[in-house]
Amino acid sequence: MRHSFPMARPGQVVGLLGGSFDPAHEGHVHITREAMKRFGLSRVWWLVSPGNPLKSHGPAPLEKRMARAQSVMHDPRVTITDIEARLGTRYTAQTLAALMNVYPGVRFVWLMGADNLAQFHRWQDWTWITENVPLGVLARPGDRISARMSRAARVYRDHRISAKASQMLARADAPAWCFVNVAMSPQSSSAIRAAGNWDTSPQT
Repeated sequence: MRHSFPMARPGQVVGLLGGSFDPAHEGHVHITREAMKRFGLSRVWWLVSPGNPLKSHGPAPLEKRMARAQSVMHDPRVTITDIEARLGTRYTAQTLAALMNVYPGVRFVWLMGADNLAQFHRWQDWTWITENVPLGVLARPGDRISARMSRAARVYRDHRISAKASQMLARADAPAWCFVNVAMSPQSSSAIRAAGNWDTSPQT
């Protein structure tokens, strides 16, 4: 099964939710819909990654994770894509640079959980990411304080958009970031794997 590049027109605002989606679940669906509503996004792309450079163990096969994601996300505004594998990029900064080249005129917003913001300074070229793409941060239980006190939050504190003005993020020029509190689903990929409800072997 192969997947074409997503469609996007100049002027559209596309939220990018990257991750291994190992496996995708209703929590991903929930934060995606909240992000579209809170940040004024036209569309969201789920970037199902070949692998996470910060994780030592590889995820389930990409095609299997893609199929699972498509089975749980049913919204015409959301596209499930393996574009990172097609572009040959490994890090978020590389992916964003490639997407901005392939889709001139499209405005991208990088979406992340508050847990990712807490360790964002460990990402390769994290300052380049912040300087080039607005960041939409969705709070997860237990991660709010650490995220707000993170290095990235401190360095770019003067570029934060208040939660009350979150709709401005879609049209803001980077650097810009917005932190919103969202009631999260109790589901998690790690819990699903630990419960033995996700087979990581290739599809047959």
